[in-house]
Amino acid sequence: MRWSGQAIDAERTDALPGLASNSGLVRSVTTPEFAGVTFHEVLAKSALNRVPSADGAGTYGWTINPYRGCSHACVYCFARPTHTYLEFDGGADFDQQIVVKTNVADVLRRELRRPSWQGHPVALGTNTDPYQRAEGKYRLMPGVIRALAESGTPFSILTKGTLLRRDLPLLAEAAQQVRIDLAMSIAVYDDALQQQVEPGTPTTAARLATVRAIRDAGLDCSVFLMPVLPFITDTRAHLDDAIGRAAAAGATSVMYSALHLRPGVKPWWFAWLQQTRPDLVARYRSMYLDNTYAPKDYRRWLAERVRPILRAHGVAVGRVDPATGSMGFRDREERLRTIPTGRTASPLDEQSRPSVSPLQRADPGWGHRTASVGAASGPTLF
Repeated sequence: MRWSGQAIDAERTDALPGLASNSGLVRSVTTPEFAGVTFHEVLAKSALNRVPSADGAGTYGWTINPYRGCSHACVYCFARPTHTYLEFDGGADFDQQIVVKTNVADVLRRELRRPSWQGHPVALGTNTDPYQRAEGKYRLMPGVIRALAESGTPFSILTKGTLLRRDLPLLAEAAQQVRIDLAMSIAVYDDALQQQVEPGTPTTAARLATVRAIRDAGLDCSVFLMPVLPFITDTRAHLDDAIGRAAAAGATSVMYSALHLRPGVKPWWFAWLQQTRPDLVARYRSMYLDNTYAPKDYRRWLAERVRPILRAHGVAVGRVDPATGSMGFRDREERLRTIPTGRTASPLDEQSRPSVSPLQRADPGWGHRTASVGAASGPTLF
């Protein structure tokens, strides 16, 4: 969504080309605390985004993105192409040119008060992280959480940011009013590799400690083991360590999937791969050159490798909303219990309920096969 359609009139200062014509730009800011990063503060016209499901089922979801761009700088981030809508590139600009919707909480309150709002679940963190480092400066999330809870709107948060711990008292309070799903994204459990592929993120240990803090606050917390990097983090040793540490931290479920590379992400990923793992370039080209998702055989093999490890550690497999990529609400009855008092369910409530995972969406036979996975280890890839 282009910012020209999001913005309202505001005082303008000098801006980079992608924001120069944006009447909602307030100012662009640099600070020594965030070396190399520019924050473009804007006044947004809307906060809620309607997202159609990628499974073709006609369902949809709702998201909120307080920030555009992300200083986590994850090489594989699927959201990189969205920065080109602002006439930035999906590489260094995505990591260093961060758009901040400074008025997002106020706009959200107005939208949630509209009679047309149906109280659908809202997902945060499915495009860029709401708890990236800038949130420590801008403190947008407390207002967003309060607005959602006060309106009776259930919501989910997916983050790599340990700053979420700051808001745990507020989240625990909000959970008394609405259904909340929290998840920590922890894909890499090798410290050196984690700093290479996710250089702006908190350490794996710090994120696991945040999972424990969430559980100690009386809230559920899922772990997103996403993406699993083929031939890098898909060994039994790495997966067993990852799932075991997530379980020890108290994770209530684990979601996993193989790396997928959208067209706008591939150049940045392959540049990183060429520099750090040139021995794998040919293998990745054979898997992803003409595809977004890993081949079906690989995904089948990964499921057969992961499922026994999950069972061994007593961890449930989570589900993912096919529209937003966030945690899915478990069932229709649970969703209906979140409808604000005094409002009856509408057809849209049922329509917005997620039904399939990204793996099932990409491979319709996946669910049937993995439901009865035995002890077989699958094809040998090493």
